[in-house]
Amino acid sequence: MASQESQGQSKLIFKDYLPGSSDTPQQNTPVEPTSLWKQASHTHNLPPGLEYLNQLDQIIIHQQVELLEAILGTETSSKYEIKNPLGQRVYFAVEENGCFDRKLCSPLRAFTISIADNAGREVIRVIRPLRCTSCCFPCFLQELEVQSPPGTVAGYVVQNWDPFLPKFTIQNESKEDVLKIIGPCATCGCFEDVDFEVKTLNEMTTIGKISKYWSGFVNNVFTNTANFGIQVPVDLDVRIKAVMIGACFLIDLMFFENSLDGL
Repeated sequence: MASQESQGQSKLIFKDYLPGSSDTPQQNTPVEPTSLWKQASHTHNLPPGLEYLNQLDQIIIHQQVELLEAILGTETSSKYEIKNPLGQRVYFAVEENGCFDRKLCSPLRAFTISIADNAGREVIRVIRPLRCTSCCFPCFLQELEVQSPPGTVAGYVVQNWDPFLPKFTIQNESKEDVLKIIGPCATCGCFEDVDFEVKTLNEMTTIGKISKYWSGFVNNVFTNTANFGIQVPVDLDVRIKAVMIGACFLIDLMFFENSLDGL
């Protein structure tokens, strides 16, 4: 009887074991449930075009440099290549908005980013309305919607009010909180990478990160080009991985769009 009880306790302990963690949870340590963000074993119901994300634990996002923007300092629509760890392009993203929005609102601007696979099929759509980023207006902070396929909500990125640190909550399609993203107090990133940690809801366990890579003095001063890396557990739900890509775009525009301001 005692052995059966110990086996039952062991099953409960390992039921919600965090993917990507190398340490075995202790019996007396509470473990946060992962059912909201862990990928189910079956993959037949994945959004079309996201099948490839199912096998990735690292995503590289490289912003393409526009010649006109580099020479004249003119703000143009952002274009990004989304790559696997080997540097192979898997998606291509294009920002859709008007020149008026880019010039007048710049980092605060509303935008829609269309993400297409290598066949040209749009598989993810990222929508950001015009909202505030100031801690003085906590009721109207940033909120971004990610759709996959376009027209079907995959999840949300919601900015949380904090007087010192950049904080965001990742939500699923039902607006249930899934994960947290917490950035550093200083995001200027002079001569070093800047990491935004991906944490569980209790903010006790780090399961990944979104990194802004330092790309050299010339690139950071004279262009707005950005290189990001997303590291997450391989068994993270592909919809949440898509939302992470949207979070990366939001972080780029909020903290790194005006590179001259950050140096």
